Amino acid sequence: MSYKFNTSNLIRNMCYIVLVSCFLITSCTRQQKIEEHPNIIYILADDLGYGDISAFNTNGKINTPNIDQLADEGMKFSDAHTSSAVCTPTRYGILTGRYNWRSRLKSGVLTGKSKALIPNSRTTVASMLRDHGYHTSFIGKWHLGWDWSLKDSTEFGGAGWNENDFTNIDFSKPVTNTPNDLGFNYAFGHSGSLDMAPYVYVENGMPTSIPTYTTIDTGKYTWWRVGPTGQDFIHEEVTPNFFQKAMSQIQIQSKSKDPFFLYLALPSPHTPILPTAQWQGVSGINPYADFVIMIDDYVGQLMATVKASGIEENTLIIFASDNGCSPEADFELLAKYNHRPSSIYRGHKADIYEGGHRVPFIVKWPKVIANGSTSVETICTTDFLATCADIVNYKLKDDEGEDSFSLLPLFDQQGNDRFVREATVHHSINGSFAIRKGKWKLILCPGSGGWSFPRPIDKESMDSLPPVQLFNLELDPSETRNVQAAHGKVVKELITLLTRYINEGRSTHGLAQSNEAGNQRWHQIDFTLSQH
Repeated sequence: MSYKFNTSNLIRNMCYIVLVSCFLITSCTRQQKIEEHPNIIYILADDLGYGDISAFNTNGKINTPNIDQLADEGMKFSDAHTSSAVCTPTRYGILTGRYNWRSRLKSGVLTGKSKALIPNSRTTVASMLRDHGYHTSFIGKWHLGWDWSLKDSTEFGGAGWNENDFTNIDFSKPVTNTPNDLGFNYAFGHSGSLDMAPYVYVENGMPTSIPTYTTIDTGKYTWWRVGPTGQDFIHEEVTPNFFQKAMSQIQIQSKSKDPFFLYLALPSPHTPILPTAQWQGVSGINPYADFVIMIDDYVGQLMATVKASGIEENTLIIFASDNGCSPEADFELLAKYNHRPSSIYRGHKADIYEGGHRVPFIVKWPKVIANGSTSVETICTTDFLATCADIVNYKLKDDEGEDSFSLLPLFDQQGNDRFVREATVHHSINGSFAIRKGKWKLILCPGSGGWSFPRPIDKESMDSLPPVQLFNLELDPSETRNVQAAHGKVVKELITLLTRYINEGRSTHGLAQSNEAGNQRWHQIDFTLSQH
């Protein structure tokens, strides 16, 4: 009996075996890297525009070599968005993986005296990582509310409550409902923005000093609200102080066998714009540009600390901003130097337009992410919780991270098809909504919903505009042509999708959840849907 040897079949089978083996080896290696839980550092700048980082704006005139290097050594996300165009709501979304308008905060921001926004019962990135063996630290601007001790507790939230009256706060007693109650082992920071009193550091629930004087704004660069100030709280030194505290934490925690999570929430370059003496005038443009350059240098120092601590290879570092640049940067003067903080995008901080919420977003993780990578996927800062859960192999429950999608499949550029964000919801300072799906962005208001023209307060201009705006961001990234009249089907589809996200209390898959009380602008969505 003769036997015919089929060479082609053998070669084909061998190739198949080799390919499968390579896939399994690659998958196992990647999983092994992930299972070695990385240290995680999240640096959140405040009011830093998309166009203020030269890695995102080659035409920009502010030099940011250290942040650019971070992008060169990691992955740059060119279509990243904050969940809101202002401070507090974005910070809520980062820590909870949930859109801010599902909370009691339907518009605007908190003050330095506001009560805690996040209940202790809600899972945060910090509590989830702590439960998985991480040491967790918060340093910086909190702006999510905490509960000061009061001399007369009947005032708290009652009819006599005054956000601007600090005489009833007892700074000698502990603060409650702080970052420590939301999963942070260590917490050091101040309550609101750097222009919001009281100006007091709180460390692990205890004020570090009792205010002995009232700060007076000199008006040299920009303003801040007058208010009680601790002896150890010097406005110009707050940003450097936070960076020094962060670098100290890195040095301490890098010696531990356990991984660590550091959330460094900067109060800058938000007002007051206060570059220290060393940095004043270095940009040759204005104090805002000086301030950005100062922050960039400190980011470089922090990166050097990570490297010197021997943990660079398996440390995931995220750098982002909490919303677009504020007009306090002096856009008119910056334009004279041909610098545009929003780059090609329309609007700025507070707006529903891209300049309000499209931000620089960089991720570096040498063990997983290739140098000089770029992702064009639309992502949101709410995605941080699901990403961290994916890293530690934790399956989020139905009432955790309702609007959070893991970015992990995007990090090695081989899992784009496994990134499942269907659409992204945007939100402005006055509570206006927009929804983005693919190339289409639908805005559920006639103007900016914020501070750029046409503003909500410009009633005459607003009344003459269509009630919704639809932009094709592939053809019109600067949002100059409203095409809603020609695409009624798209408008209806996106309103229907947004309505579902609102009614189900989530945009991820899972059981429906409840939003906190308050309908905000949802009646406008219902009305617009009925018109289409």
